[in-house]
Amino acid sequence: MLLGGTAEARALAAALHTEIPVISSLAGRVPDPALPVGAVRIGGFGGPAGLRRWLADHRIEAVVDATHPFAATITATAAAVCAQMGVAHLVLARPAWPVEGALPVESTAEAADLVARRGFRRVFLTTGRSSLAAFTGGTAWYLIRVVTAPEPTVLPARHRVVLSRGPYHYDDEHRLLREHRVDVLVTKNSGGTMTRAKLDAAADLGVAVVMVQRPARPAGVHTVADVGAAADWVGAVLG
Repeated sequence: MLLGGTAEARALAAALHTEIPVISSLAGRVPDPALPVGAVRIGGFGGPAGLRRWLADHRIEAVVDATHPFAATITATAAAVCAQMGVAHLVLARPAWPVEGALPVESTAEAADLVARRGFRRVFLTTGRSSLAAFTGGTAWYLIRVVTAPEPTVLPARHRVVLSRGPYHYDDEHRLLREHRVDVLVTKNSGGTMTRAKLDAAADLGVAVVMVQRPARPAGVHTVADVGAAADWVGAVLG
C-alpha cells in the first residue's frame, strides 16, 4: 500500500504499477485530487485499529508512506501499526528546504505571533487552510493561497484568497509578490521543487521568510529521499 497525496507518491505508483500491485490511499481532504495510476482508495482508516484491520483484510505486505511531510498523524500511526504487525514499512520523505536566511518557527501559531511582533504588514500565507485560524488576529493584510476554499470563520479580517494548485514557476511567483507588495512569506518547510519558486522569488525581492519546521518523524523508521530509492526498496522487499 502506498500512502499518497504527493507528487512523489504519484511518481512511485507510476514506477511500480506495471510490475507490482499497488493500492494508493488518499486522505480525501482535497476535492478532485490529482490521482495516481492504479488502484486508489480515498478516506481515513478510523485510527490505528482501522488501519490494522484494513492491512490484514487486504493482505498488505509492505507500506510506503509518501504523504506530505506535515502529515504527522498518519505517519506516526502507520509506523506503529506496521511495527506491531510485522509489515515492511518505508517513509519516502523529500528533502527539506535549507533554512538559511529564513526565520524558523515550530508551529503556525508561533509564525502568527512572529508576524505580529515583527510588524509585518503584507503577508503571503501558504501554510494551508487547516492552519488559517492561527492568523485571524492582528491587523496585517494576507494574501492566502490554498487549494480549496476555506471557511470564512477562519479568515483574517483583511485578506485575499487565491485558489491554486502547483507546480509554481519563478516568474509568476516574482510577479505575485511584487504586485501585492508582500513583505513576508509564511510557509511550511515542505521541500521539493513544486513550490520552491516562491522562496527564490522572495530572496530576490528581499521579502522575509517565516518557515514552519517539519514535525519529527517517529524514531527508527527507514527513510529514503527519492522515488528511485523507494522503488528499489519495494522491489527488494517484494521481489
